[in-house]
Amino acid sequence: MRGARELPRLGKLPPDVFDEVIFPHLGARDDSVVVRPRHGVDFGVIEIGERALIVTTDPVFIVPEYGWERSAWFAVHILASDAAVSGVRPRYMAIDLNLPVRMTREEVEIVWTTMHRECEKIGISIAAGHTGRYDGCNYPMVGGAVVMGLTDKDGYVTPEMAEPGNKLIVTKGPAIETTGILSVLFPGLLREEFGSSFVERAQRVFYQQTVVEDALTASSVGIREDGVTAMHDATECGLWGGLYEVARASQVGMVIEQGKIPVLDEVEKVCAFFRRLTGVDIDPFKSISEGTLIITAQARKAGGVVSALRRRGIKSAIVGDVVRRGEGIVVLKPDGTEERLEHPREDPFWATLAHLLAR
Repeated sequence: MRGARELPRLGKLPPDVFDEVIFPHLGARDDSVVVRPRHGVDFGVIEIGERALIVTTDPVFIVPEYGWERSAWFAVHILASDAAVSGVRPRYMAIDLNLPVRMTREEVEIVWTTMHRECEKIGISIAAGHTGRYDGCNYPMVGGAVVMGLTDKDGYVTPEMAEPGNKLIVTKGPAIETTGILSVLFPGLLREEFGSSFVERAQRVFYQQTVVEDALTASSVGIREDGVTAMHDATECGLWGGLYEVARASQVGMVIEQGKIPVLDEVEKVCAFFRRLTGVDIDPFKSISEGTLIITAQARKAGGVVSALRRRGIKSAIVGDVVRRGEGIVVLKPDGTEERLEHPREDPFWATLAHLLAR
């Protein structure tokens, strides 16, 4: 059995390692940094006078097997999503590209023009950067980037702002990223089982791996006491991991009605198929899900948030309540039983992917 102090083989570091190793050592103290690194918080905030600078960073993630345009789209949206969950539109990017030697000029052109196009759509200007090809660099991590947004001092929300009495809202449902990526990487396996039309539908889920529009639409209804109080995208360890992280960041409990959470047909079928094929328990609720947005909102505004998302064609539902911390995090199962939610710690997507790549 894995020891409590061991690192996961792949993926993000678990909360205990972050708290014990990373969080106590954050360089020079500066009071203008009002939101510092936290497990489950996607961005930092620097106050400059009456303004607030939203700052986030992530790898530039390019996977040739996705196709160059699809991969470049994904790279921009996972970067922009972490800033947008503040409720503030991403506005600036500084990017470092450390490209593999085997990458050609044509491939660079496709990737960069696609990234430019997606940044232009979102409203992001490239403010600084570095680009080079180097020995030892390889896909998928071909550099890193910082994305920034600018707002008033009280013009953003963080995952630390959820309050008892808020409603829980989830967009799209679980395992969006899991389904999108597996259907793009292994279409032949799915085609044999479900046919070509299903594979096409499942591959379209790939382009749901963004919460930029979700977050900006939700926050347009209002923020803090007037609407949305916290937002977080469900990446590593999926929806269960994301809900746990919001509860932990805000020091609250939750009551989550699993039966109210939307689950795409493509998600159910893809996860069940690869579970049978690999033997890995790829639970959709524990599997990586960039594109799934967790929202907490004032009860009187929750219906308005769901309506605004519906008008933008984004599926969402009110799935529970934020309660006092002492009540814990409880999942009400569809069969009427209750389960205490713990952080999954390891995402089954990675074991599934490793198994399939080894075939």
